[in-house]
Amino acid sequence: MAAARFECIPLPEGQLHLAAGWLGAEEADALFETLRAQVPWEVHRIRIFGREVDSPRLSCWIGDPDASYVYSRTRFEPRPWLPALLELRERLHADTGARFNSVLANLYRSGADAMGWHADDEPELGARPVIASLSLGASRRFLLRHRRERDRRLALDLPHGSLLLMSGDTQANWQHALPRTARPAGPRINLTFRLINPP
Repeated sequence: MAAARFECIPLPEGQLHLAAGWLGAEEADALFETLRAQVPWEVHRIRIFGREVDSPRLSCWIGDPDASYVYSRTRFEPRPWLPALLELRERLHADTGARFNSVLANLYRSGADAMGWHADDEPELGARPVIASLSLGASRRFLLRHRRERDRRLALDLPHGSLLLMSGDTQANWQHALPRTARPAGPRINLTFRLINPP
């Protein structure tokens, strides 16, 4: 799957490939500003320990008309594609061979915004999904932990313009998170491209 510029990250019972400079700095800068201005950012409500709370980041679900998605017991209907995201989808297909019909955009406004432990294992994604995760803006620490052996962990720094591919049995065997940080951190946009299967 991985092109020559992708580095294979060893992950038992999973598959990770990282291209640290998938986008050049100037292109990544321009894309960050375009998406920050054009994406209709909103606060999603999520269920944690039986109660609904505001998600600690801004988000937007974007995709083909039939790419509805259930996360945390909430169904999200996709907003229309932006031209910049359609272009990225085509480039991802050319570089990885994977097809995508949707993308979750997350805006982390500072180090106080975060994503808790989870796996992208919803039924709509299929048994062995390919998730293409593009990072823009401030570099943040991305953590993975084995779902059954919690002391098995991996930490990756995801810099501006980097692309992380998670595939194979990664979602079945590993969880991932983007923890809060007390260190000064500027805004970060993360795009996770997915293929939603019809019901």
